[in-house]
Amino acid sequence: MPDDLTVRLARTDDVEPLVALAAETFPDAAPPTLPAAAIAEHVARELDAAHFRSWVAGRYGEPSTPAVVLVAETDGRLVGYALLVRARPAEPAQLDGLLGPGYPHAAAVELSKIYALASARGTGATGTLMTAALVAAAELLDGQAVWLGTNTENRRAQRFYGKHGFAEVGRRAYVVGGEPQDDVVMARVLRPARATNA
Repeated sequence: MPDDLTVRLARTDDVEPLVALAAETFPDAAPPTLPAAAIAEHVARELDAAHFRSWVAGRYGEPSTPAVVLVAETDGRLVGYALLVRARPAEPAQLDGLLGPGYPHAAAVELSKIYALASARGTGATGTLMTAALVAAAELLDGQAVWLGTNTENRRAQRFYGKHGFAEVGRRAYVVGGEPQDDVVMARVLRPARATNA
């Protein structure tokens, strides 16, 4: 890990650097079969300054949906970021196999995005960012479980998530620039479910 690497909550003045970082890192993680035009459309529509301003302000879509953005920074430059959202999967039962039937899905947090520059891989920066994201999911978003979706072709990402305790729990459809994609849904427990009164 770089000696000067820090992971912190994103600030308003990080928005423009985050937009540039997202524009560089999203195509790098996209499957090779995805057309460049679809990638460019997704970046322009979904990873623009308006979205990042809302996420940095702690909102995801509706004001009532909390979000947290973390940035990894080294030598004064952003090298990675993570976006976490209090949200359950479209098919909440996907969490049952890992977390058990009746698990409080309302306490689920989505790791919506976690990206780092290719040059930061292998330095420990991405692992440090993931560790901080899991802490934020548990503490800042009061989550008991965290889940994510990643393209079925992105084996490198799946191995990385597996090293951090995630297990495959299902699949989902995800559209990028009008192109339907197949995602693996992975999840892990952050802390045991709280006891509930029957």
